[in-house]
Amino acid sequence: MALTFLKVSGLLILSNLFMTYAWYGHLRTGTDKPLFWVILMSWGVAFFEYMIMVPANRIGYAGGLELGQLKVMQEVITLLVFVPFSLLLMDEKWRWDYLWAFFCIVGAVFFVFRNKW
Repeated sequence: MALTFLKVSGLLILSNLFMTYAWYGHLRTGTDKPLFWVILMSWGVAFFEYMIMVPANRIGYAGGLELGQLKVMQEVITLLVFVPFSLLLMDEKWRWDYLWAFFCIVGAVFFVFRNKW
C-alpha cells in the first residue's frame, strides 16, 4: 500500500503541474490572445494532465485506495502545487488563508484515511 501511495502521489503531483498551468497559466501569458485560442491551448495542456491523472487514479484504486481517498489526495496536492504557482509564477502575495485552508484539508485527510492507518 505504501508503494501505491507513493506512485499515486508522484503522478498526481505531475498531473497537477499541468492542470494548474492549463487552468491559470493563460492569465499571465495569454491575456493578449483571443479566448478561443487560449481555450485550445489550455485543452492541449490538459491533455497531458489527463494522460497522467487517469493512470494515477487507476493505480490507486487497484492498489486499495478508496475513491474518497483519491479525491482528498488530489485536493491536498492541488493546494500544494497551486500556492507556490500563484506566489512564484503569478506574483500573488502570501495570504495566511492559504495556511488555514491547508489545515482544513489536513483534517479531511485524517478523516478519509483514519481507517487505513
